[in-house]
This record gives sequence, C-alpha cells and structure tokens, in this order.
Amino acid sequence: MPDGCPSIEALLARIAREGEPGLLFKGRVGLEKESLRVARSGGIATTPHPAALGSALTHPWITTDYSEALLEFVTPPFEDFDQALAHLAGLHRYVWERLDEEILWATSMPCILAGEKSIPIARYGSSNPGRMKYIYRVGLGHRYGRVMQVIAGVHFNFSLHDDFWPMFMALVGGDDSRAFRDERYMGMVRNLQRYGWIVPYLFGASPAVCKSFFADSEPDLLVFDDTTYYEPFATSLRMGDIGYQNRKEEGVGVKANYDSLNGYVHSLACATQTPCPLWEAIGVKVDGEYRQLNANQLQIENEYYSSVRPKAIPEGMETPSRALLEKGIRYVELRSLDVNAYHPLGIDKSQMLFLHLFMLYCLLRDSPRIDEEERREIDRNLIWVAHQGRDPQLKLQRAGKAVLFRQWAGELLDAMMPLAEAAKSWTGEAGYLESLRDQQAKVADADLTPSGRMLGEMRDRAEGFYQFANRLSRTQWHSHGSRSLEKAFSDDLDRLAQESLQRQRQMEAEESEDFDCFLGRYFAGQVEGCARD
Repeated sequence: MPDGCPSIEALLARIAREGEPGLLFKGRVGLEKESLRVARSGGIATTPHPAALGSALTHPWITTDYSEALLEFVTPPFEDFDQALAHLAGLHRYVWERLDEEILWATSMPCILAGEKSIPIARYGSSNPGRMKYIYRVGLGHRYGRVMQVIAGVHFNFSLHDDFWPMFMALVGGDDSRAFRDERYMGMVRNLQRYGWIVPYLFGASPAVCKSFFADSEPDLLVFDDTTYYEPFATSLRMGDIGYQNRKEEGVGVKANYDSLNGYVHSLACATQTPCPLWEAIGVKVDGEYRQLNANQLQIENEYYSSVRPKAIPEGMETPSRALLEKGIRYVELRSLDVNAYHPLGIDKSQMLFLHLFMLYCLLRDSPRIDEEERREIDRNLIWVAHQGRDPQLKLQRAGKAVLFRQWAGELLDAMMPLAEAAKSWTGEAGYLESLRDQQAKVADADLTPSGRMLGEMRDRAEGFYQFANRLSRTQWHSHGSRSLEKAFSDDLDRLAQESLQRQRQMEAEESEDFDCFLGRYFAGQVEGCARD
C-alpha cells in the first residue's frame, strides 16, 4: 500500500457488512469537452459561432470557452456512463451536420496559429452578463496571452448519490450531513491533487506542439522537425509550463487553501478582492473600454486554474464562492484530461471507468491537510510528469524523499484493485477491472500511453505535430457522419437553439442597467474573503 495508507479492504468490508454496497458506485457523471473549430486552411476558424447552434450565452449544452472558435460541449449529469457518452456523441453529430467546410480539431494543442490577433475572443451579445463574459476573456488575454487560452481539454464532473452520504456517515461517524459531505469532498479534492500526476501520465496526449504556438519566442523544448517542438518523455505539455496555469502565480501570489471548504472559498474570494500591481499596469477601463473586469489578483474565481475544483451551481448573480458557501459542494470537477486524439469524442468509457474508480479511491483514503512542503511537492510532481513522465528513471517527491515514478504509480494502481473488484462484485461491471489492468500495462510499458503512441506514430510516418493532428482530426470528424442521430434528440436541440437565441434577444431587449452598476452589484455579492483593517 502506498505511503502506509489505511486499508481500503477493511472499509469496503464494512460497507458490505453494515451498509448498502451498491450506493458506493452510484452517482452521477457529466462531461465538458472543448474543441477548436478549424478552417479548411488548417488555421483557427475566424467565423462567428454558428447561429444554427444557438446562443453560446444561454444554450445549456453547446457553448464556447475562451475563443469564438473554441466550442464547448456540455452534457447533463447521468448515472450511466453510456448515456453520457451517447449524449456527447449526439452533440457532435448535430454540430457535424451544421458546420460547412470547418472541422473540429482532435487534439488539446491547437492547429496552426498566426499570433495573438488571429484568435477571436468569444462574444456573447450586448446584455450585461454577455458583456461581462466577454470582458473577462479580454482580461485573460491581456494577463496571459490569447494563445494559451485555446488549449482544449476535457472535464470529468462527478458526484456521489445523495443516499450514499447518510449511509457512509453512519459507518464512519458524523452528526452534520452537510458538513460531513463537504469535508469528505474536500478530502477527495486534496487526494486528487496528491495523486493527480497519474492522470497526465495515463491519458496525457500532448507531447508535441506546432511551432506556430510560440510565434516569435523560442521555448525550452526540443525540435522534432521544421514545424514541431516536443519533449521525448513528455505526456501532457498542456499541463506543463507552457500553459498559463503554472505561470500565473509569478508576482501574483495566489494559492487556494484546501484545508476546508470555508478555507477554499475565502482564499479565492480574497484573491478576487486583492489589488495586484502586475494587473494594475494593464489598466481596467482605458479610453472608455474595459481591458479587464478589475485589477485584482483574480478577476473572478474561475480565473484560478487548478486540476480539480469543488463545485456548486450558481444561480442568477450568485458568485461561485457564494454558491459553495450557501449550498455546499454538489460535485467535483477533474480538469486535467487532455483531449483523447484517438477517440472521436475526446474520451472513452474505459477512461471514465478508471476516473470514477480513482475519485472513489481518493474519497475513501485518509486525506490530511496539505502543508507548504507537500504543496511544493504536488506542484513539482505534476510538472515533472507532464514533461518527463515516460522517462523510466523519473523520480517524484513523496514526504521529502525521492521515489521512482513507476514504483509509486504501480503501488497506487495496486491499491485501487480492491475497489475494482468490489465494483465487479457489487455492480456486475467488469469494465472497472479491465480499465485498471489497462492502466497497469501503461505503467509497465510507457509506449502504450497516448503520448507514447503519438510520438511513435509521428516518427514512423515522418509527420510533424500539425500533419499528425490534422490527419487524425479529419478522420475523427468525418466518423461522426456515420453515426445516426435520433430525430427526437435533433428536434430537442433545434428547439434549444431557437429558445437560447430568443432568450439572449430578450435579455438584450430588457437590459436597462448601466454596465458599471451591474458589475458593482455582481461584486457586491462576493463572499468577504480578506481581513479588513
């Protein structure tokens, strides 16, 4: 067992003996998948978000992320993984029918870019909420550059069944169901950070990048060919130093507190209320035009990048921190997944089964608070695996000591085996065991990882990153044409598209509040995060 963790077997035996075993594997999962729209030329699409898809501001399932060209597909939460994947497949097929000569890019790292100005920032109309979303993205561009924002990813959203919590609390002790749930979810979040380096190793699919990503700069990467930079043992450059998430704290000093939900909420709220000289130099409203929402360390809480987030669902003008404080944690969002270039949906069922297993493991394990030394280890370990994960000699830091990555990864996966066996026994789903064994094979042979497969294929075919990604993108995109789309689902999406457009028009027509007042009212609803004199 890794690091002397408590016996998972003993806890599972107690659940089987005294609880309701099936509840552990019940729950809901949702997916968010980003994909760049790409023009026939191979560059990022400069066309507006297609009106046939509805309003990116108000559509529940098809929207945009940072760029007008960066589509985001969102599924509702499902108890069944196949239903979540079927919904995601339906969204892809629907979009496939409505894009003319454009395709969706199949990898996390983007297509050919022509500098910052070539990337259109997403627009959401003239209503105050739409303007706020746009200005927030303008601010991200000023702070970190637009190029960093068009890296795509997949988010895996997970919540346990509501009936699980009283059963689990009765077994392990507790007297406040809301506090118990929040405490256990935060423990899961901490462990997902401790062991989260396993995700980019197993599923990272960005070991190389087009040289156009760096424009006139020269990164600290090796040259693969005339068009491509790479690192020979990289797993996920998306999760490494070239992504703004790991550079944002230079001179800013933002770091969330994961000791408790209260600590987390107030640490991020404080960052949204603390002026930052680095961002003040950009200016907020210059010549009547907003450059950012404010000059604080974070414009809003969502600016803080983390591989995992505790989440609630804000309503109306409610901020994410206020929603968490008022409602508690409703689900956990794992954000460290690269787009799976070898699957048309960017994720497959085997990945989902493993991630479900991994998140349950992180829930059941003891999860002490993260001190400063461990925080540094967590950050370094993630970077090392992102850049060097397939190096057989790679060592990570664990409790102040160096340990071989392969040893620790093997121990971690072995410790998950009782959970996989319980899943098969209690639910009849053998896929958990099969997926776990697939991941163990990847630890034994790094060439089996997506990143290893990608670089091997690029070498064998003498392809640079763009040629490789373009080939897979076109193959994956055209595969959606062979899928059928249920008429009821298509009709529902047509209805949602029209309703979302109508809702945006209505919001704009009814808008009467000055934007500055709207913004002030929004920020007045923040949780008080900083001690005041």
